[in-house]
Amino acid sequence: MEDLEFGPVELVLAALPDDEPDRGVLDAIAALVEAGTVRLIDLLHIARDEDGRVTYLELDESGIDLGPLELAGAGLASHEDVQELGGSLPPGTSALLLVVEFLWAKDLASRLAQAGGFVVDWVRIPAPAVNAVVAEAAAVGKVG
Repeated sequence: MEDLEFGPVELVLAALPDDEPDRGVLDAIAALVEAGTVRLIDLLHIARDEDGRVTYLELDESGIDLGPLELAGAGLASHEDVQELGGSLPPGTSALLLVVEFLWAKDLASRLAQAGGFVVDWVRIPAPAVNAVVAEAAAVGKVG
């Protein structure tokens, strides 16, 4: 069996406090791509208006400047993906929808597939939750 062309891919919906993404957020995305940690497959700007209607713009329509970064699969996020994820935004909120491939896991996924294995589950714990648990454990002397 050949190596897989793509590793695990996730859709990440990142809500924005303002309508436009902060330059620091865009720089962090660019740094992850440039470091080879992720491949940015698609990126959309989503908004949910006060009436609950979800609209979106593809990166090239949005005016968001990612510099020299190119999307590896613009258009991969479907209208259905956008409507489902965008529907979870509070009314009057916008977000970036990133479709990212975890390059660090691509080789593992290929080797696992070649060995006849497969991932049974993948659980993502949000960073704020991890940090809160570690801080709480540190406060009672369980980590450190």
